[in-house]
Amino acid sequence: MSPTRPGDSALRLPRARKPAAPRLVAATGTHRGDRLYQQDQVCVMAHPRSAGALLAVVADGMGGKSGGRKAADQVVLTAQQLFERFSPPEESGEELLRQICSESHLMIKLTALSAEEEPHSTLAAFVIDAELDCDWLHTGDSRIYHFRQGEMVRRTLDQSYVQRLIDQGQLTETEALTHPQSNLLTACLGTVQDPEPVVTNIGKLQPGDVVMCCSDGLWHYFTERELATVTSTLTPREAVELLINKARQRAQGAGDNLSIAAVKVEL
Repeated sequence: MSPTRPGDSALRLPRARKPAAPRLVAATGTHRGDRLYQQDQVCVMAHPRSAGALLAVVADGMGGKSGGRKAADQVVLTAQQLFERFSPPEESGEELLRQICSESHLMIKLTALSAEEEPHSTLAAFVIDAELDCDWLHTGDSRIYHFRQGEMVRRTLDQSYVQRLIDQGQLTETEALTHPQSNLLTACLGTVQDPEPVVTNIGKLQPGDVVMCCSDGLWHYFTERELATVTSTLTPREAVELLINKARQRAQGAGDNLSIAAVKVEL
């Protein structure tokens, strides 16, 4: 058999396919619960210039009929404006989150000067860059969770009176859920004292990982195991819908406002 020459028919091996690039799939949900007013706000936004970069924010407002909603609205508006101007990798995710926290705090305080209400808000936010590196920040008792392979890797610790009692060994996590002062916060946005946010870099996310932020109106009704199982086995949209519906059932007519944002890394 003569050697194959250019132009001759020859066996061609298929080209190796490049591994699929991970993508972020997100969903949000909110419900008024059994309250007269909705004071929670939640959003997930993609960066306008950096493909793959994403910011998620939950704000649980407090303070009168409309004061809490005004505070939560201000948090989300500030986050959107700063994220649009955010320039990675020159700026870090930590810098962005700290700026969102400080400027939201200032704007809520300025709002309070022109109103009789005393608006305050929690803040739970995380940013994921194009390389899947994730930073998060929180103040108050809205939480952020990181799940991997059906297990909770870590979560934020509430800035609250009952969390302080837990840290001191005077209270268990279960007892804290029914403590009469479970809604007393030790830090949030809009107070006279500047907040002391906790910022954490959780490293690079992996395919299958889920990062979720939510208000206490949602996490109050679930164990960490339940949240890990639901978010890891369902799509973000399915998980959000299931968790909201189940929280409403378990609240038995006494549920708070609730909000949730879930982001999953998929191939």
